[in-house]
Amino acid sequence: MIKEIIVVEGKNDTLNLKRYFDCDTIETHGTCLSDFTLNMIAKAQQRRGVIIFCDPDSPGEKIRNTINEKVKGCKNAFLQADDCRFKHKVGVEHASYEVLKEALDNLLTYGEYVPTVNMNDFLELGLSGQKDSAKLRNYVGAKLHIGKCNTKQLLKRCNMLQLDKEDIRKVLVDENNS
Repeated sequence: MIKEIIVVEGKNDTLNLKRYFDCDTIETHGTCLSDFTLNMIAKAQQRRGVIIFCDPDSPGEKIRNTINEKVKGCKNAFLQADDCRFKHKVGVEHASYEVLKEALDNLLTYGEYVPTVNMNDFLELGLSGQKDSAKLRNYVGAKLHIGKCNTKQLLKRCNMLQLDKEDIRKVLVDENNS
């Protein structure tokens, strides 16, 4: 039994998770989060804890960001789009047991935002401003289990996780040794 309540976007996400795990979910029913749903998530966070498990697309990111802003201390599970794709759709509902388990085994909780890395560090590390920067960001996002990110998202997530330039450099060194 997963102790925390998992926040997903819709009923098909719930059905797929319940196929593999003994868990409870709250469904957001899209990006327009109602006050009722946000209050329910806040109460769940106080009582059992919450895992935000949204699709790796822009609506999913919007939902994740809204919940993390309004309800502090939630855990976050991330999927890579290539691991949960079906035709032209991506999402929790299309992920296999192995992919879901990997995401749930690598939960992240954002802390207070205290900058530990900046845009100059990203430029120096090649995560921005280079022709292969997007590829490097995708690699870093996958290795850190924080999803595919543009430069601004990756910078924010690294700072929220209190990763510094050396932490990121170690991940990139691993990529170059592969």
